Amino acid sequence: MLRKFALIYGALFLLGGVLGFVPGVTQPPHHAPPLMVEAFHGRLLGLFTVNVLHNIVHLLIGVLGLLGSRSVSGALLYARGVAIFYGVLTVLGLFPATNTLFGLVPIHDHDVWLHAGSALVAAFFGFGPPARAREAAA
Repeated sequence: MLRKFALIYGALFLLGGVLGFVPGVTQPPHHAPPLMVEAFHGRLLGLFTVNVLHNIVHLLIGVLGLLGSRSVSGALLYARGVAIFYGVLTVLGLFPATNTLFGLVPIHDHDVWLHAGSALVAAFFGFGPPARAREAAA
């Protein structure tokens, strides 16, 4: 179950990262805080604010998921890492002073609830019943 989670999550993050570079899938941003990195700045699917650095992070998280899916321990480490990383991003996205990661990466608006949901799902797999079942079997 952990390996399947890492594989699916990795594929979804790769897809999100690639889509962020596709013209037409990303619409121009509106009422967004200013960024120092404006390349590919827009709203993915009209909802999620992204830029080139955001897309690269999604690609990296996706690749890590695919690599992590190769073993149960790798998938567990991936799930825990994603849960912590996206949990931190959720909190940072709530505050105007940090919701662009100091002007580099937009993590505000709809990104906040998406990051929170991503963190919760990853926490379920990384710290919840799937992780406990793996630890009990080991």
